Amino acid sequence: MGTVTPFPVPAARAAAQIGFERAELTRILDLYGRMVAAGHWRDYAMDMGRDAAIFSAFRRAAERPEFRIEKRPALRGRQGMWALVGEGGAVLKRGHDLAAVLAPVERRLLKLVAE
Repeated sequence: MGTVTPFPVPAARAAAQIGFERAELTRILDLYGRMVAAGHWRDYAMDMGRDAAIFSAFRRAAERPEFRIEKRPALRGRQGMWALVGEGGAVLKRGHDLAAVLAPVERRLLKLVAE
């Protein structure tokens, strides 16, 4: 019998796409659902790329996203792989824990319900 030689795969193609894990996406969509129920958000978009996975929340579909939740695993050892980016593009919160990064939006939800 012949020898089977595996086809070489470049190392750069090993991580071709970054995505959200089930628990992370559940946490994000739970927050999104509560913001929709409060009447604050109406649409969302997800972008899975080579460098980052991004969840964008919109007040209206035709605008820029009010918040972007970004997961960048390359920054895991530095500032943290999670970032909350505002409408103007400024990083509002960065960290290693998703719950801590989502805290400013959670507080905003509490203020919306209290009014």
